[in-house]
Amino acid sequence: MKYRFQIAGVLVLSLGAVVGAAAQMVASHAPTSAAASSPSFPDAAKAVNSGADPSSLQVTGKTVVKVNGAELTDRDLLREMFALFPYAKQHGGFPKKQEAEIRQGAMQMIIFEELVYQEAVRRKMTIAPARVTREENNFKSQFPSQAEFNEYLKTELGGSEAKLRQMIKRSLLIDAMLKQEVDNKAVVTLAEARSYYEKNPKAFEHGETFTLQTISIIPPDQASASVVEDARKRAESILAQAKATKNYEQFGLLAEKASEDDYRVDMGDRKVVKADKLPPEVVKIAQKMKPGEVSGLIPLGTAWTILRVNAHTPPGKSTFAEVRANLMSDLQKQKYEHLRVALDKRLHQNAQIQEL
Repeated sequence: MKYRFQIAGVLVLSLGAVVGAAAQMVASHAPTSAAASSPSFPDAAKAVNSGADPSSLQVTGKTVVKVNGAELTDRDLLREMFALFPYAKQHGGFPKKQEAEIRQGAMQMIIFEELVYQEAVRRKMTIAPARVTREENNFKSQFPSQAEFNEYLKTELGGSEAKLRQMIKRSLLIDAMLKQEVDNKAVVTLAEARSYYEKNPKAFEHGETFTLQTISIIPPDQASASVVEDARKRAESILAQAKATKNYEQFGLLAEKASEDDYRVDMGDRKVVKADKLPPEVVKIAQKMKPGEVSGLIPLGTAWTILRVNAHTPPGKSTFAEVRANLMSDLQKQKYEHLRVALDKRLHQNAQIQEL
């Protein structure tokens, strides 16, 4: 999973214990690119004014963990908890059954971030002042007005823009360190993907599948014979219309209008379905149809179904060309996570970490 650093995402809900309904906090490891994974400035005010129970969202600025002597606070922890569960502001907090797990995951992440930062400093990595200025300006632009930014700066950083620049610089160093040690090394070449494909042939075998649209006429359970007969007549009338359709869209519009199954809201589209998940009588008919062909009425109990086959894939093995893009993406994600975990393990080896 790609690591997150987002400047706009540093505005974390400040509820209950913090001065003012719209007071804001910034994590000491502010992210580096604009996004909205954490609550924005207006979201904070909305959450406070909603009357939601803020018990699990309160912060005091107390230290929750020391990493080689560096202190990280409950503000840092809460920011990361929001990154893991961004819907907390809508629910007035975190789900009780999941809060401990979310908190622990967030704790592990802020420790990792601090270790990465300390390693970047140890290696004497640098960030160009112009880059810091650009990100500082991006951060300021997230506030509705200069006055609100000034209030934030006064409340959270003692009015010091130097502290804000240092936090942004810190985040950029973390980003640069991860790019050097993880991102750049996680690149998967075409040769690596092909090698994996050739060494794992069974992973690319597939069963028979169909891409289908359906129109179903379904009489009520325990319907009388006359009701079932009326359903059949209605199905025959719809079949004539279905046979007259020329493409996916026309059949889909008819399905939305006439079908009685759950797929009618999606133009009758059942996407790709494995053959072993379909009734045998449907498979037998679909196997004889060409893409774009519409079936006759297929009886399924007391219901009637009309089938449009959009594609049919016999059992076999996908070619490398067919799987190349997804395979390279999946392998890169695996490689990225492996490198990130390995880096975390190395940084932890001689670290002094004290959770409070």
